[in-house]
Amino acid sequence: MTMILDRILTGLVYLMAFYLLFFIGKWVHDVLNRRYRITHELVENDNPAVAIALVGYYAGLAICIGGAIAGPSLGIADDLIDLAIYGSLGIVLLNLSVMICDRLILNQFNVDDELIQDRNAGTGAVRLGVCMASGLVLYGAISGEGGTVWTAIVFWAIGQALLVAASRLYNLITSYSIHDEIEKDNVAAGTSFAGALIGFGLVVGLAAEGDFHSWGSDLPGYVALALVGLVMLPMIRWLTDKLLLPTVHLADEILGVDRHQQPTEHGPNLGAAFIEAFSYISAGWVIYWCV
Repeated sequence: MTMILDRILTGLVYLMAFYLLFFIGKWVHDVLNRRYRITHELVENDNPAVAIALVGYYAGLAICIGGAIAGPSLGIADDLIDLAIYGSLGIVLLNLSVMICDRLILNQFNVDDELIQDRNAGTGAVRLGVCMASGLVLYGAISGEGGTVWTAIVFWAIGQALLVAASRLYNLITSYSIHDEIEKDNVAAGTSFAGALIGFGLVVGLAAEGDFHSWGSDLPGYVALALVGLVMLPMIRWLTDKLLLPTVHLADEILGVDRHQQPTEHGPNLGAAFIEAFSYISAGWVIYWCV
């Protein structure tokens, strides 16, 4: 009974530390986004694009802080010190990841303008995907034992570069321009891309999960696993699509065109986009479990 009570009290301490870091991460986000007031956009303007993007940031924040908590305990004092150091590092790198991805992934238009002025839910969905994928990359970089702040930064930087490269690859293998469709307020295209980004984040981020031993053994292994996973992801996604919707061409549904490339009455099919997003996310988990 004493052990159970001690575990509950220790858990409450970690929970309070988690929410303190989460509040700091929220405050940092608010400071970096002074161009608009979040409460005003959510409550008064009822802006779904900002809401979707914000949910993604909060999810990514929770995931990366979780990376600082996960793992065996070294004692409550040491755990709280590590949580403060790596949790704070995760907050900084997550916000830096969003800035990098805005400039390298959605580089053909101003993301804030799309979120605030155009209320573009497709852009909000992509920002959600970026934040969650970056949170997963940070989870892998921060979690585990044997590393330092510098190992976490190096694995984050490599993971972020792979994430950007994977997003470029996605744009090449699709039959339409991601930027053009999102700028046309195609929520289905943004949702599908968000699922792909989260799938990429699962593969790249969780490949780095585990204890750090040495650069010579861990770094080549991480890069190899991540690259193999990224190559496998589109193939498993295709297989999943064929199992779930064997008679449907998802790209046409996302674009809202028929087999003759003529616009359909219902327009872009958001339901089909959710199926494709699920395919990428489930493929990411399958690769993590199997590889």
